[in-house]
Amino acid sequence: MAYHEKVHRVRPVLGFILPAGLTGILLALPLLVLLGRGVEAGFAGYLSEPSVVQAAFLSVLTTCISLLITLIFGTPLAYLLSRWSFRHKAWIELVIDLPIVLPPMVAGIGLLLTFGRNGLLGGFLDFWGIHLPFTTAAVVFAQTFVSAPLFIRAARLGFGAIRPDLIEAAYTDGASERVIFWSIMLPLSSRAMFNGLILCWARAFGEFGATIIFAGNLMGVTQTMPLVIYNGFETNLGVALGISLILILISGLILLSLRLLEKDTNINL
Repeated sequence: MAYHEKVHRVRPVLGFILPAGLTGILLALPLLVLLGRGVEAGFAGYLSEPSVVQAAFLSVLTTCISLLITLIFGTPLAYLLSRWSFRHKAWIELVIDLPIVLPPMVAGIGLLLTFGRNGLLGGFLDFWGIHLPFTTAAVVFAQTFVSAPLFIRAARLGFGAIRPDLIEAAYTDGASERVIFWSIMLPLSSRAMFNGLILCWARAFGEFGATIIFAGNLMGVTQTMPLVIYNGFETNLGVALGISLILILISGLILLSLRLLEKDTNINL
């Protein structure tokens, strides 16, 4: 009887091991090959290339500006969507979340048709002497457009998870909406917002499709690190491998930070 029970337990386990192992190999193998080829090519020697240095500086600068814009303007929007109900709210949330799943190339075309010289707002911007496409500002616009919804969604869920009785108690004590936001809503949703900021920054840092269409690929002006990788496949594979390894390292650190944050949150709960 014990033998049959043991066989019965082992078979389901084997049914999980095979697909799980194959999936793990398929996900890990390209990364391992990339790491091996990068080390073999001596990737560290390419990191001092002028194009790499300029692209790294531009990527850090633009993503930090994009993150600041998202934090300043995205937080009120997330708060509004989480606290109040109004007509067509579901459709508004759908439109805001859409860039998360939208192909980046499509996002770039949309930005170009809206803010380009011949776009919807092109004439208005040109009247004030503002030219966005193929500038550093266009890089920030593209990064913000594709990454801000990640933060807005995370902040919205964080605000929405706060117990309603805490808010009602604050209202009963005479607290204003501003006091409730700064004293209750913001501190209690800070972990969710920080999580969203990390994902937002990672998405902006790796942005390629919308950037190359709306901002172009101008060295020192709009050429971020993903664009240098794109050029490297045509001109210098070592540079492409070097930056690819940097991005893998950054992505790994971001995921590790999220894991530690989630672990710390679970412990506190």
